[in-house]
Amino acid sequence: MKFYKYDLVVLDVNLPKLSGLDVCRQFRETGGSTPILMLTGKDAIDDKERGLDAGADDYLTKPFHLKELSARVRALLRRPNTFTGDVLRSGDLILETSTFRVSRDGEDIQLSQQEFALLEFLMRNANQVFSPEALLDRVWKSSSDVSPAAIRTHIKMLRKKLDKDGEQSFIRNIHGVGYRFDAR
Repeated sequence: MKFYKYDLVVLDVNLPKLSGLDVCRQFRETGGSTPILMLTGKDAIDDKERGLDAGADDYLTKPFHLKELSARVRALLRRPNTFTGDVLRSGDLILETSTFRVSRDGEDIQLSQQEFALLEFLMRNANQVFSPEALLDRVWKSSSDVSPAAIRTHIKMLRKKLDKDGEQSFIRNIHGVGYRFDAR
């Protein structure tokens, strides 16, 4: 199944070939981060639970007022573009938060707890630049004795473990500013 980049998806549960719940679940499992508003006539609490558990960000039942739909769309579009699911994917790199597993091309990559936390943060905030100080603040929240040099060391180790010869690194150094994870 091929997915495209959209600002927002309004998805009905009842689709002709594949359930909207299945579409939503597959989209999230492949790293899709676009906000999803599930739109359906199914209004039982169990149906709402299934929709939200499948990865929908919001769930609106029919009939609805157009003003409510518009307000929900505006609210979803205001949210930062980060994915909060269990599986993060960028090209052939996969990070699974629930199992503490990282793999590339199907081969497991062993990371320390701090390397894993740094990679997860960068992947969740792909294509954004963070200074070493910002990374210290967000990833090493409880350690006061860590310096920006520790960030450089962890970035170097991550690159060594993740990168392939002849390919551009997932983690780029933006000279004089910080680091950015380039999503693929």
